[in-house]
Amino acid sequence: MEKSRISVRPFKLSDAEDFLTWASDDQVTQCLRWNTIYTIEEALKYIQEVAIPHPWRRSICLDDRSIGYISVKPESGSDRHRAHVGYAISSEYWGQGIVTVALKIAISSAFKEFPLLVRLEALVEEENKGSQRVLEKVGFLKEGFLRKYGYNKGKIRDMIIYSFLVTDNIWLPEDSDHDS
Repeated sequence: MEKSRISVRPFKLSDAEDFLTWASDDQVTQCLRWNTIYTIEEALKYIQEVAIPHPWRRSICLDDRSIGYISVKPESGSDRHRAHVGYAISSEYWGQGIVTVALKIAISSAFKEFPLLVRLEALVEEENKGSQRVLEKVGFLKEGFLRKYGYNKGKIRDMIIYSFLVTDNIWLPEDSDHDS
């Protein structure tokens, strides 16, 4: 996959049909905190009320077509040095390195846009091996196993916590100097 075909940009209402393609896939949403979206109306509402107002939720795009999302959600108050990272991509593109590229773009942008940010965290369900591999390829460190930590889709689940610090940015300048 050519890196130049991959971009990360703010969501637009015109993304609704592409968004619905992957947000309606139970395989994609099984580990997400939000439910599968089944109609164009739900897709438009989600983009307008959740994605656009979010502090940093972006569309992962292939040739400027929305194929997933990535978000960085900073904490507030005395915890604003920390932010939570989340992402998903259409199952059609799993295993192609797209999220790895998008996550590098997001990390670079987040540390620029949130100057107080020092630490990014990602919580991954134990069985989500693909997401664990993405985080490790980007340079996140596995910090621990959290027993019965997260509640999702009616079950309390074991989670793994990963972190990436602003001082961990070990990529070459051309790899991390992306605009979102």
